Amino acid sequence: MADDHRLPREGRREPAGGARLSAAGAEGGVEGPPPAPRHTAFEDAQGLVAGSLMVVTGLAFLQHLGLITGQIAGLALLVSIWTGFAFGPVFFVLNLPFYWVALRRMGWVFTLKTVLAVGLVSVFSALRPEVLTFAHVEPLTGAVLGGVISGAGLLAIFRHRASLGGVGIVALYLQERTGFRAGWTQLLVDLVIFALALMTLPVGAVAYSLAGAVVLNAVIAINHRRDRYIAM
Repeated sequence: MADDHRLPREGRREPAGGARLSAAGAEGGVEGPPPAPRHTAFEDAQGLVAGSLMVVTGLAFLQHLGLITGQIAGLALLVSIWTGFAFGPVFFVLNLPFYWVALRRMGWVFTLKTVLAVGLVSVFSALRPEVLTFAHVEPLTGAVLGGVISGAGLLAIFRHRASLGGVGIVALYLQERTGFRAGWTQLLVDLVIFALALMTLPVGAVAYSLAGAVVLNAVIAINHRRDRYIAM
């Protein structure tokens, strides 16, 4: 795949003047498209905070209903149920290889922002029960709302060149290198996790959780389009 379809690495510079000559227009002196605009530090910060808040709000619906999440968080939850180990250490260990991939393949800026986003979600999740609880939520409604809100939050985080660790890192990397949508990669992983969950959880809980995961990943797959959103 050509360089234009890969994530830019740190240290990569655009030509002076911010303009490129396209192959077709070089002879006639026609300038190519300008480089993609970059988010400022403030824009990145507000995007990560807003995205993390939305993810935590979406997860609140699932937690209230006793549903599971997908991705590495869902796998860590299942491993902790099967082995008796606490969720936190399992989640940390499972994420280590993905942070290595992020650092090696996507640069330290992406990795640093990802660690920051994971930290924000962790802090907001700890504070959330003090400020937001639910009296009653119908399961399917909660699963759908949880998927929509969490998907929008992940979309905000992705668009500021970060992720929430785990499979999200690989999903973004594959999308940039091959064009295969990040949402579909995550959905395939979720299908495996929910198949494993059937060994432990009630069928109804797994079914509602799967519905939420389908909605979440559809939001990402439909809206996370590099050809439509060019800022970096």
